[in-house]
Amino acid sequence: MAVALNYLLVDDAAPAAVITLNRPDQLNALSTGLMRELTAELERQAARPEVRAIVLKGAGRGFSAGHDLKEMQARSLDEEREIFAVCNRLMATVQSVPVPVIAAPHGVATAAGCQLVATCDLAIASDDCRFATSGIKYGLFCSTPGVAVARNVSRKHALEMLLTGRFIDAATAERWGLINRAVPRERLDEEVIALVHELAQLSRYALELGKIGFYSQVEARQAEAYDMMAEAISCNAVAPDGQEGIAAFVEKRKPVWS
Repeated sequence: MAVALNYLLVDDAAPAAVITLNRPDQLNALSTGLMRELTAELERQAARPEVRAIVLKGAGRGFSAGHDLKEMQARSLDEEREIFAVCNRLMATVQSVPVPVIAAPHGVATAAGCQLVATCDLAIASDDCRFATSGIKYGLFCSTPGVAVARNVSRKHALEMLLTGRFIDAATAERWGLINRAVPRERLDEEVIALVHELAQLSRYALELGKIGFYSQVEARQAEAYDMMAEAISCNAVAPDGQEGIAAFVEKRKPVWS
């Protein structure tokens, strides 16, 4: 059963913690209160050893319309900077927590809502979902969403989204690499939970090591990336789960993770 927080609904039955953005009347706009609460909840859930993945969803008609623009009215420069500092902390937390974070958007994911999808490790969307970095239509270039989007899709596709603010459909988002795949809305939960259970069969230690390493190396120069990842896989190999996996392969049996 989901527990209601101020801005979230949380169902933390292992192996997945399902966190639902719960401002449906505001199309789950990312207020600073919501972003702070989500950051804290991601950290809390990731610290639970029985949680093997975290799923992010949206209540109501869509995933998220992005930043709460009402909150951004008549603010000083320092106050605006604080809003985006809170957002940056949230996005960094999504990628720093030691378990996979899976976005499961439906309806719309726009601006910072699209950024949140792009920032998640994995994303399965309903086939009715549309994505946009639409700030330009309101005189606000989606500068921070562009960081995440440009790390998922090609530069030309990223700039098409950022410069025009046009929506793309789920099929296009899948083709461009913004999401892993699109599925019928009625199958969305089933597909996400199937992915969670697949991940839950794997070594939590190896997944954590791999996620940390991936984000460390992906922006590094190739030689530096190989050095970092050679050290990572060496440590992985001598760790208990690494040795157990190697033994299980050699002995042709299913591994038992510590």
